[in-house]
Amino acid sequence: MAQHCRGHVAHCLGGSLAGRATIAVAGSRRLTGAGLADGVRRLAAGLSDRGVRPGHVAAVVGFNSIEYIELFLAITYIGAIIAPLNYRWSFEEAMQALELVQPSVFIFDGSHSSWALRLNKSNSLTSIGLYLVLGDPCSISQAANFVSTDHIKRSSGRSIAVEPVSAPNDVALICFTSGTTGRPKGVAISHTSLIIQSLAKIAIVGYGEDDVYLHTAPLCHIGGISSCMAILMAGGCHVLIPKFDAKSAFNAILEHRVTSFITVPAIMADLLSYAWKEMISGHGMTVTKILNGGGRLSSELISGASHLFPHATIFLAYGMTEACSSLTFMALNKPKFQEPKDQLGSYAGGVCVGKPAPHIEIRIDRNESNSSSSPVGNIWTRGLHTMAGYWVNNSIDTSDSVRNGWLDTGDTGWMDKAGNLWLMGRQKGRIKSGGENVYPEEVESVLSQHPGVAKAVVIGIPDSRLGEKVIAFIITRDGWMWVDAGAVHHGEGKEVSAQILQDHCRMKKLSRWDH
Repeated sequence: MAQHCRGHVAHCLGGSLAGRATIAVAGSRRLTGAGLADGVRRLAAGLSDRGVRPGHVAAVVGFNSIEYIELFLAITYIGAIIAPLNYRWSFEEAMQALELVQPSVFIFDGSHSSWALRLNKSNSLTSIGLYLVLGDPCSISQAANFVSTDHIKRSSGRSIAVEPVSAPNDVALICFTSGTTGRPKGVAISHTSLIIQSLAKIAIVGYGEDDVYLHTAPLCHIGGISSCMAILMAGGCHVLIPKFDAKSAFNAILEHRVTSFITVPAIMADLLSYAWKEMISGHGMTVTKILNGGGRLSSELISGASHLFPHATIFLAYGMTEACSSLTFMALNKPKFQEPKDQLGSYAGGVCVGKPAPHIEIRIDRNESNSSSSPVGNIWTRGLHTMAGYWVNNSIDTSDSVRNGWLDTGDTGWMDKAGNLWLMGRQKGRIKSGGENVYPEEVESVLSQHPGVAKAVVIGIPDSRLGEKVIAFIITRDGWMWVDAGAVHHGEGKEVSAQILQDHCRMKKLSRWDH
């Protein structure tokens, strides 16, 4: 296919974005759309002048910043591949990722200069030919012959003259995720996948040029990256704080009249806790869109968020790095979702995660299920959103995860008649008890509905008769007492026991083999 016929993330630099008076805000710095486009093109020219070529991998570690966004677009503009490292990693964890991708360039901000010094001193990665400091030079850059991205933008003296180009196989990004061994796996994601995911978020969440988006998620995670791309393509304004904390987030929301941001349950819990502690009210009046991923919000968090951000629609997204972020979406604070009645009998269960985006195919593979009446199976997806493959030995490997274009998500679930996906859990967490598949998340969900249970964790242990026996660990709520089998019940109604919870599970129609 001709290069000009392909999509490219740097194409967002034209159109409405270029005409924006303010496209990004970080601290006291404000950047126009034209300024962003010029900075990206100058940085792309400087990288090219220093030998960065299509297909080269550029590893980067740093906190969220305007410079990070510029760098992302500049690297991909010249056909190189950006590999963001998680700033929460130890140096040893980062080394595993670097050894996997063998980068030609290592880019870091001032907070991670120690990583660069250790790499440079040890010379353990001979693939690295260029060390760059993100933004202004830090104090160690001159001593170690490190160059700042600001310096190469200035020294290039020009904007890049060529159109954006792509790496082989259209790869734009290597995003790291943990594998079954615990070592990072490099997920190769194409320009096309990033564009498709952005369009899905624009269509469903409703991002537009009037949005002021607060970066609560790090730009090393697929959720933060894909949402950043969506806002760039919609022409909205970016508000950047180095990393999330509730105080900085509320200050930014109030100062910049933020309209949208993304969360995971921990971020939402921190926001609500801080708001309660500081008696904050009125800060969230401008917010109209909140997209939550990384796990479903509890009913308490949804209720609290709806009060704190009264004009916001709260969306749930289910997805994974290998699918370039979100597969399905649903609004959580719209009229309450009605669970289908009597449709699946005792097999009904799981967590509803909404409907697939329009471009996404999802199917349920029930081949491994021993019960013909069960609708539950492995979740597979197909479409332009899926990864190119895993990055192995400087090439792309799809052998373990993709079959005939279908990507195995590693999750289990079922689809209802309305087309909603219900998530049960991870395939590897499934318990085989008495020849039946038991999903820990389903049992945990039922147990957690008991008023005396604060938290439940379910596992399988070996059993000579059943194969595996289902065991639950319970944390009781304050004011509730755990009563052993031999103890005398006081009948005061604030007691929890194994028998009480078994009766609760039967009342909730949990299948007999699940407890």
